[in-house]
Amino acid sequence: MHYYVGIDIGGTKMAAVMMMDSGRIISRLKVSTPDQANPKNILACLVTLIEELKSSSSVKSSEIKGIGVGVPGIVDTDKGHILAAPNIRLTGFPLSEHLKKKYRTKIILANDVNAGLLGEAWLGAARGFNHVVGIFPGTGVGGAALVNGHLILGAQGAATELGHMIMHINGPLCHCGNRGCLEALTSRWAIERDIRALIKKGRKSIIKDLNKGSLTTIKSRVLKEALQKNDRVAKTVLKQVAVSLGQASVSINHIFNPQAIVLGGGVIKACGFFMLPIIKKTLQADPFFKRFNTCQIFQSSLGDDAVPLGAVRLVQTTSRRDFTIHPLVF
Repeated sequence: MHYYVGIDIGGTKMAAVMMMDSGRIISRLKVSTPDQANPKNILACLVTLIEELKSSSSVKSSEIKGIGVGVPGIVDTDKGHILAAPNIRLTGFPLSEHLKKKYRTKIILANDVNAGLLGEAWLGAARGFNHVVGIFPGTGVGGAALVNGHLILGAQGAATELGHMIMHINGPLCHCGNRGCLEALTSRWAIERDIRALIKKGRKSIIKDLNKGSLTTIKSRVLKEALQKNDRVAKTVLKQVAVSLGQASVSINHIFNPQAIVLGGGVIKACGFFMLPIIKKTLQADPFFKRFNTCQIFQSSLGDDAVPLGAVRLVQTTSRRDFTIHPLVF
């Protein structure tokens, strides 16, 4: 019997799974990403996760056929290099080499959203689509695209960084150094910034009370609860976030003409009930595609499993350089 480990290294949490060839998950673990952790701390955390998965699944290292890791940044998947990881300290760290040395199995690193979209195309909301784009707002905003079943990577693995598509030339400063990026308008840190700004101006809100008296880090579940309680600050900010995601979807539709756009990440998972109708309405209002638009909007169905599943799918299918999803997975 062969097993695989799939890992999602996030800015706030790490999720890992042990699974079989078919994609059936037999064990899951999730831990918080260490604050301001250095690369060695992150590696140690990953090893702990893998060892705990092995123990809980009664799997030996020799039975693990491969380990796939989703990283929030620009990854040269072919060479296993992390070229840039703005929200976590892994840039330039030879993570693949360390894991391969310890576990002596196939290791594949990939951009987390590329992996997430592959997971959705394999076993989730995008199953059956050959032309699909993913947008995943979270700590940052990631993007991915499949065209004719091929994952678009670009010359250095930096293609489809949709979070850094410039939406407003004079917009707020993004962590990448540009202004008005989609990430600077729709990521969780942007949502937190805008909520704090409205409350500072005197707008009444229950968000601080729901969030244990703090406005520093606002969890997605708090945003969901605030929406459900009709908090006007939450509704104002998240409506604008949804409009921005809808406007981005219009541009994506013009560039890729996909069958579907899949939205995922913690904010969408928690607040999709409020945001998705606005995103769909904004996309459908595009005058160019209005009469014949076939692009559908879906919410990610795999949740925290999407990236680990997709990372494992890369391990299974990357014996060649093009990272094509084999048609049989649909």
